[in-house]
Order: sequence, then structure tokens, then C-alpha cells
Amino acid sequence: MKFNFENDRVLAVVAHPDDAELLCAGTLARAKADGAEIAVCVMCRGDKGQSDPPLDDLGAVRSAEMQAAADLLGAQFYQAGFADGELFDDYQSRKVLIEIFRKFKPTLILAHSAKDYHPDHQQASALAEAASWFCASAGHVTGSAALAAPPTLWWMDTINMTRFEPGFFLDVSDYLELKLSMLNCHTSQLARGSNADFSPLADIMRDQARARGNQAGVAAAEAFQPHLGWKRSGAW
Repeated sequence: MKFNFENDRVLAVVAHPDDAELLCAGTLARAKADGAEIAVCVMCRGDKGQSDPPLDDLGAVRSAEMQAAADLLGAQFYQAGFADGELFDDYQSRKVLIEIFRKFKPTLILAHSAKDYHPDHQQASALAEAASWFCASAGHVTGSAALAAPPTLWWMDTINMTRFEPGFFLDVSDYLELKLSMLNCHTSQLARGSNADFSPLADIMRDQARARGNQAGVAAAEAFQPHLGWKRSGAW
């Protein structure tokens, strides 16, 4: 199975700055190389993942880091602006994401698995699923017009590959170094690598990409599951 994203508009919805680098940046880069428009929407500010010593206005620092990473990728960058730990699947939050979808007009959404380890990832998953449906409903009024149809939705792999059965793999062997360069933009988080409550991001990313690549018979891969609900799947 070979994917070509030439006519697509691919939007990754992630909970925090640096999540895209771990789970889907290779796919976004591959889509852009095919000619697609790509974007990353970060739901939370990343304002509570402090290093030692703590940084003033960490949310602004992490926003600048994510912007630098998005620039390397050549992606548009959207921020939903929620505080860490304060992301919930409620109607007002859905409307924030619905408006972002309507502005970018995605044909494909990449979203966290509901089974990922982090509560913010789980809430971002629920919000992406709901908003990607309601963004095509004119009855849900935001500042932009409703889309003609809901975008296709793919669930991303989980961090460390737990509780996730891949439906298919995308070969990202050519983009592993780009993923690493993007991760290196997140200096505030790389500084937490030795903390007992954190993990070295680059090691996690490389190990996961190579493990999924080994399953798929390539050097590096990213894993996804398609949303199989009625009107939620797409054909390539």
C-alpha cells in the first residue's frame, strides 16, 4: 500500500509542543514532499512541564520552540491555548478546535489515540474526533463557514507503543533526522531528560521509529489506525 498526499491538507492535532515530533512529524514531512499543505495544532500551552531551575513564562518559551520546529517542517502552526491539565472535551473547547479546522480546511486529521498514557492526550483525542465531525455542520456556528465534509481521521501511535495495534505504517526513513532536528528545538524539555519523572525525548523518538520500522521492513516508520466509523474513513 502506497500513500500519496499530493492534493491533501494534513493537520496534526496534538496535546503539547513536541508531541508531533514523537508521533507524526515524519508523515507530515512526507506529505509536504508530496505537495500537501500541512499544519500542526497544539492544544495545550506546555506551561507546567518545568525544568530545574524553572523558567519564567514557560508557555511562551514552549510556543516559540514549537514555532521553530514548525518552521523546520514547513508547517503552519495553530495554538488552541489551553493550560496543561485543563483540557476537557466540552462544547466550548470543541468550538475552539472546530474554528481551527474551518480555517485550515484539512482533508486528513492526525490525532492522539484515546488509549495514550497522558490525560491531555486522551482529551485531545476526544476533542479531535468530535470537532472533525462537527466542523462540517453549519449548525455549529463559529467565525468561519462549515466545511463541505468531515475530514478523514487517523489515530496516531501511542508514546512507547503501549495499548496500540497498528493498522498501517508510513515509511519515514528519509525524515528521521528532520524529526530529531525538530525535537532539538524544544530545549526546555530536553533539559528535563535526566529528571526522574521524565524521559529522554530523542531516545524515545528514535527507538519507536526504528521499532515500528522493523515491523514494517523499513529503517523507520510511524504507525496509525484509521477511524473506521461511517463517513470517517477515506480512500487513497
